[in-house]
Amino acid sequence: MISVEEALATCLALVRPVGTETVPLADAGGRVLSSSVIARRDQPPFAASAMDGYALRLDDRVSGAVLQVVGEAPAGRAWAGGIGPGEALRIFTGAPVPEGADCVVIQEDVTRAGDRITLGDRLEQGDNIRPAGADFRIGARIEAPRRLSPADVALAASMNVPLLEVSRRPEVALIATGDELVSPGEHPRPDQIVASNSYGLKAMVEAEGARARLLPIARDTRESLEQVLRLAADADLVVTIGGASVGDHDLVGSVAAGMGLERAFYKVAMRPGKPLMAGRLGQAVLLGLPGNPVSSMVCGELFLVPMLRAMMALPTGARRRMRARLGCHLPENGPRAHYMRAELVPGPDFPEITPYDSQDSSLLTVLAQANALLVRAPHDGALRRGDLVDYLPMVPFPS
Repeated sequence: MISVEEALATCLALVRPVGTETVPLADAGGRVLSSSVIARRDQPPFAASAMDGYALRLDDRVSGAVLQVVGEAPAGRAWAGGIGPGEALRIFTGAPVPEGADCVVIQEDVTRAGDRITLGDRLEQGDNIRPAGADFRIGARIEAPRRLSPADVALAASMNVPLLEVSRRPEVALIATGDELVSPGEHPRPDQIVASNSYGLKAMVEAEGARARLLPIARDTRESLEQVLRLAADADLVVTIGGASVGDHDLVGSVAAGMGLERAFYKVAMRPGKPLMAGRLGQAVLLGLPGNPVSSMVCGELFLVPMLRAMMALPTGARRRMRARLGCHLPENGPRAHYMRAELVPGPDFPEITPYDSQDSSLLTVLAQANALLVRAPHDGALRRGDLVDYLPMVPFPS
């Protein structure tokens, strides 16, 4: 068996970026930017009013002053004239500030009668003007690579860039294996179960921005597994689920080897998830996940997600661990790294984390409740409540 760190490094060494494509800005949310966005204009492109009010000369901003209103400037329609002494322009948020004006008095501080305004006795000191280029200038950049957030998309739009170069979505083929499996909605025999891992992994893959295909369940025969693996020939990443252990019906390793698999490793010193396998199969990378539901999902978090990020040219490596205070006593750990399903809650200095009593790798109810994985190193000594420990977040915990 190899360590988790060695297994992850090997998995990342197997994958390559999948290339790029150009997409309309409207379709870019959540995609991975592969070429930096460069602003084509200043924002704002002119000095703009930050408030609804009156544009005037700073020298005229005196309590009690009476000024002549010479025009009006709504957003999108610049006023062509200039502002002289004793004059004011009715102006709205976002409209260009006219020549000669160097402040905007908000409408709440003004009394208007016909074409004249009187300034109130409690005038704000700010100028209420957004300078040209206050947000960004021509040439400003959104640096790649990065996963595009809604704010990034809005920023690219304001930079007047309608098309973005992004990483192509990796194509992932998911293959569940085993005679005991049926698809959700079917009627299992008393000796069968409903396939769950492939659906959870599909959601995980798609949350990372890749495309996932659920292939037919491969039965426990060489012919069935070969047939389904051939259906995955055009995928960038083939993920098998189950069938990678050492039982008489665990055929993934031998069948894939017969089809040209160059296996990089088999078995990792971790729990849940020891029977993990990876290698190259033709033009694709094959990742063989364990069949137990929790093992499959935990290994997906630790290995599949980083591999997908590497394929989209994002920074790679182990997921960043965080620190929490242990909420209970724990005995010494064994020879394998242990990723314990746990509950994380806020604490006075660090969050508090408590593993669930049952860590059985078949219990999806526990995994669904957990919002963190408490990470214990091999041969980690006994721990007491209040000790600082490492964890990996799974979902946000309540505030």
